[in-house]
Formats: sequence, C-alpha cells, structure tokens
Amino acid sequence: MSDEVTLYTNPQSRGRIARWMLEEVGAPYETEVLEYDGSMKAPAYLRINPMGKVPAIVHRGQVVTECAAICAYLAEAFPQACLAPLPEERASYYRWLFFAAGPLESAIIDSKTLGVEPDAQKQKMVGYGSYAQVLDNLSNWLKQHTWITGERFTAADVYVGSQIAWGVQFGTIEKRIEFIDYAKRVTAREAYRRASEKDDALVATTS
Repeated sequence: MSDEVTLYTNPQSRGRIARWMLEEVGAPYETEVLEYDGSMKAPAYLRINPMGKVPAIVHRGQVVTECAAICAYLAEAFPQACLAPLPEERASYYRWLFFAAGPLESAIIDSKTLGVEPDAQKQKMVGYGSYAQVLDNLSNWLKQHTWITGERFTAADVYVGSQIAWGVQFGTIEKRIEFIDYAKRVTAREAYRRASEKDDALVATTS
C-alpha cells in the first residue's frame, strides 16, 4: 500500500498546520483544495469528514481529522522524522498538545472571537477557567523550556507553535516576550517556511 498521504485543505484554514506537519515529517503527499460552502460540504468530502471541515488526511485508507490528532498521527506514522515523544517526553508532549487543542483554543475563541468572558461562577464549569489563566499557564511553561518537551522540537511544537504564532500575529494571544520568542523559533523552521510558501501560493491563485 502506498505511503502517500492525501491532504484535504484550504490555504486559509487550519489546514496550514497539517501541511506544516507533513513537511516536517517528509511524507509524500498530494493536496486536495476544498472551497468553503462548496466542495467542503459536498457529499464526496462529507464521506471523509462528516463535519465538512478541513483539514483531514487519508493515509493507507485511514482518515484522520483534527489538527492535534493529525500531528500526533503523522509523528508516529513517519518515525524517521523523530518528532514523536521519547519516553521521558511523553508527559509534557501529551499534556501541552491537548492543552492547546482544548483549553487554549476554547479560551481564545470564546474571549477573542465570540466576546464571551465567563464570570467567576461559570469559570468553575468551563474547562479552561479563564483566558488569563490559560495564557499564564502556558507562558510560565515557555519561560522555562525552549520547546514544549524541553530542548527538542517535536510534533507538539507544530500544533502549539501554530496556535501561538497565529495568535501573536493576529492579536488573539497577548504579545508576551515568551510567546513572541517561541513564535520566532517555530516559524524559523525550514519546514514551516516551505509549507507557508505553498499555502501562500494557493491563496494567490484561489482568491
């Protein structure tokens, strides 16, 4: 069975995260660009992802959706890239990978997109507590670590780094020095630059 991955994406979506990860692991892949309210909602794609959202990947007949899951899956599917966690890195790897996919993204969307700030009572109910708590927690970690698991870049940095770099650029994450410095480190990677160039070229041809 071919090891080629099919990436379903749109250059103006979270699909940029999946492409970056594909570039990091060096996986052979083809790109299927979908349009919002068009092919993204068509029956052919809904059979792959019933949510009608991108990104999604298909590898060896298996479908993977959700960016954090795609990053983790590709790290394990292409172990030669050495982006999966070592035994001693697993705790911080999974902790922050899912922290970014859960509390961080939820807090950003609620606070910065929907304008929702839970009061003290509701903070007990939502998984992230408050936007400020989420940023404090993550920034304190990055003050002490070069990368998410310590001194080695892993797939967790692709996902967490995407969230932080995008947030710093567009103002959904406070421009604290630890966030700015971390964003500079992740966006300096060659695979990130290659992925960005490919998606930027697609934006230019599809917009």
